[in-house]
Amino acid sequence: MHQRMALTIGPLQYHWSRNDVTAFYASMADSAADCLVLGEVVCARRRELKLADWLALAGQLRQAGKEVVLATQTLIESEADLRLLRSQAEQHEFLVEANDASALQLLQGRPFVLSPHINIYNQSALQQHAALGATRWVPPLELDLATVALINPPSAPVCNPQGQALETEVFAFGRMPLAFSARCFTARHHHLNKDDCQYRCLDDPDGLVLRSTEDQDFLVLNGTQTQSAGIHCLLGQAPALSAAGVQRLRLSPCSSSFAEVVYQFEQVFNQGQDAESGLEALRALHLPGALVNGYALDQAGMVWQD
Repeated sequence: MHQRMALTIGPLQYHWSRNDVTAFYASMADSAADCLVLGEVVCARRRELKLADWLALAGQLRQAGKEVVLATQTLIESEADLRLLRSQAEQHEFLVEANDASALQLLQGRPFVLSPHINIYNQSALQQHAALGATRWVPPLELDLATVALINPPSAPVCNPQGQALETEVFAFGRMPLAFSARCFTARHHHLNKDDCQYRCLDDPDGLVLRSTEDQDFLVLNGTQTQSAGIHCLLGQAPALSAAGVQRLRLSPCSSSFAEVVYQFEQVFNQGQDAESGLEALRALHLPGALVNGYALDQAGMVWQD
């Protein structure tokens, strides 16, 4: 029997208004998504929703039949950030995704998810993190699928102390989060200080595109985060994903046509639609960038290979 490829909606990387966030997750409650990762991962100044709001939203989504994971902040820069992290770790209602080493320290001994921002590049490192209690692993974005299969082999997966095999979840759609910095690049672009940024990220619901001297889309500025300009898309890699033992696909939200993106991934991976039809449908959408898939195929991340 064909095993379902679970679809995870990754954390919202951009700064959207409270109304837009609420509307987005209402649409995801009616989607084919199996799991949603909630929480602010990029910048502590983005306070449209506080932890209590995220927890309330998590409860609503769980009532709609979704699995919910709470994501921690990627850069911990203040005591306030640490207090929020401790509050996330102290609640036991929802699984938590660790985005940095301080989260690992607080979560060890209980089940948690390893985010792509935890630098795991070999099986020994994955085994060490599994010993802490990890149950799921999202590999770093630049790892190709063949390497992912070597680190967590489908025939002999890494297990945690409870004997549970770690699930592999691959980032399969969206602008790739490449780096984080204590400096806010969006504020600097607008000649503002980080502490008085006037929340200019709200003006760019898919980030601010940075172009090369050849006038090609190169990177995207998203506050303290740098992203790829291209949209990583593995809709056409079903055989390679299956061979690598991937059980879950992570789809990262964008501001337009995202419900259709989720629909196409569901159709291709779980309903038998051919990949070319799905890719044709995606290319007809008003997505914020061109499709790329190079990293997964051990090539430059900016390229697309059929």
